[in-house]
Amino acid sequence: MRTEKIFIGGRWVHSVSDHFFDSVNPATGQPIARIPEGVREDAQLAIQAANKGLEQISGMSVWDRAKLLVSIAEAILRRKEDLAQVLTMEQGKPYYSEALEEIEGTALAFAHAAEQIKWLETSVLPVEDRNKRVWTIRQPKGVYAIITPWNFPFMVAAEYLAPGLAAGNAIVWVPAPTTSLCAIRLAECLEEAGVPEGVFNLVTGKGSIVGDEIVANPGAHAIGFTGSTATGNQIAVRGAGKPLLLELGGNGPTIVLKDADLNHAADMVASGCFFNAGQVCSATERILVHRDIHDEFVAKLVNHAKKIVLGDPFDLRTTMGPLNNEPVTLKNEAHANDSLERGAEILIGGKRAKNRTSNLFFEPTVITGVTEDCLYNKDETFGPVAPVMSFSTHEEALEIAARNSWGLVSSVFTSNLKDSIYFAEKLKTGIVNINDSSNYWESHIPFGGVAGKASGVGRIGGKYAISEMSDLKTISLDLR
Repeated sequence: MRTEKIFIGGRWVHSVSDHFFDSVNPATGQPIARIPEGVREDAQLAIQAANKGLEQISGMSVWDRAKLLVSIAEAILRRKEDLAQVLTMEQGKPYYSEALEEIEGTALAFAHAAEQIKWLETSVLPVEDRNKRVWTIRQPKGVYAIITPWNFPFMVAAEYLAPGLAAGNAIVWVPAPTTSLCAIRLAECLEEAGVPEGVFNLVTGKGSIVGDEIVANPGAHAIGFTGSTATGNQIAVRGAGKPLLLELGGNGPTIVLKDADLNHAADMVASGCFFNAGQVCSATERILVHRDIHDEFVAKLVNHAKKIVLGDPFDLRTTMGPLNNEPVTLKNEAHANDSLERGAEILIGGKRAKNRTSNLFFEPTVITGVTEDCLYNKDETFGPVAPVMSFSTHEEALEIAARNSWGLVSSVFTSNLKDSIYFAEKLKTGIVNINDSSNYWESHIPFGGVAGKASGVGRIGGKYAISEMSDLKTISLDLR
């Protein structure tokens, strides 16, 4: 079992603490690497290094930054199989159906950012004074503190690292502890691509220590975070006054109208519920189905759940691996038990799978009779669950959808164009997918929550993330 290091100022170094924690394979419960348990001093050193590296990355031409991003994408693709293996071992997602795809998407995010930054034009502004010329340029915000979760340890990281570097920022990155080995392997790709010293820094350890340090330290100028709403709120307080790009929790509704293509809707909803074992911020965790089609639709969902193959994530036949960690597994158990206490019916699943290589495998779950006071409706479950509620009218569906604190992604299934536009405009979520899974997204599409909800601020995705991670400067020139 290899002992890893952190990456500060262009060098792999030991943590000041000289303490470690184990990276554990969730499918087997076996340790796979020793990860440095960083402390505040490590984070402080990383911020100092980033401030030194900032001058170099911000001084590079847009074309040179684009070349660097292409080199990173190429380094990732050269190591695609190895990276996917680490992803499967540490996160738990199936190698063939999900891990390889995530690595390819990660490389694509860097390649896309390389193109987007080259064509991100600013404007010359008409003004009243004939002797004035006014124009705008984009400049980096400075040192970015980035904190990322464990559900997509490569792809979510790329959603910040690629646009952040494209905009000319220096980065200090703290990944989720349970997928820190993935972060180390991605950092190796950035080193291999020739990222200048100090421009990119990686510190592993507890979020409450190293994450808190990079957020609150005055040497970090802006913050990017994907994770829970509770943690995001803490970050907003600790980083008060700094620009925030926060992609937080989601439990947006999926609404199935009675004129929907039920086979297609069931296929897409099942995908939204069970992809990555439901560990997706845009997962389909709250399903509102018209009463007239409720029973038929639920039967189709149960059939999908029965076809899922739980098992070794490296087995080609496996379609779902374990949950990543014990806390998220306990949460799934708690939500299932809560629904039963409130009168819901679990048609399939609702518990840990027996006779597995670890106790983190959770059965695909379909629940009916879910009420608005159930945790399935009020909280983000983050598991392979399909909780179903019913409605009778469009207005009732929208009322149920609105009585929820989340506002990230929703879906609507209907064959009526007028209804699709009606719901798309009325639903209070940052994205509305029509006749598709709530998980549909591509890395250049703007992604984020809405005001008044608890799903974050700002937009990740392509040129929108580059805009978020840079400052728009106005310059005026007097010709007199």
